[in-house]
Amino acid sequence: MTGSPLPRPRPLSPHLQIYRPTLTMTLSIVHRITGMGLYLGTLLIAWWLIAASSGPNAYAAMEGFFTSIIGKLVLFGYTWSLIHHMFGGIRHLVWDLGYGFGAHQREVWARASILGSIFLTILIWAVGILAVGPR
Repeated sequence: MTGSPLPRPRPLSPHLQIYRPTLTMTLSIVHRITGMGLYLGTLLIAWWLIAASSGPNAYAAMEGFFTSIIGKLVLFGYTWSLIHHMFGGIRHLVWDLGYGFGAHQREVWARASILGSIFLTILIWAVGILAVGPR
């Protein structure tokens, strides 16, 4: 008997040290983050509905928050999160249909998702401000 065999090195699983971050990988992470943001935004919508049904004092407190600078930033972020998550869902739907898997196509979809969500968010807010007026 010749003793114990030499231990074989364990294979390394690919991890962040192996992969080069890509735009598609980053958008996958952002899609999950915007999903969590939408969950928190749903709590804001519930607060708005509860305040509206609770009377003028509760509604005034809620309106005071949403008309403040921080409240407007939260609403703007919620709008962007909703639009960006929607574009990510459309991108995944196209992939589920079997299209858009080429390297160039993935980059185009990723850039379109980013630019589209920013543009549409600004457009929605501009139309809202023009329709209602600044407060």
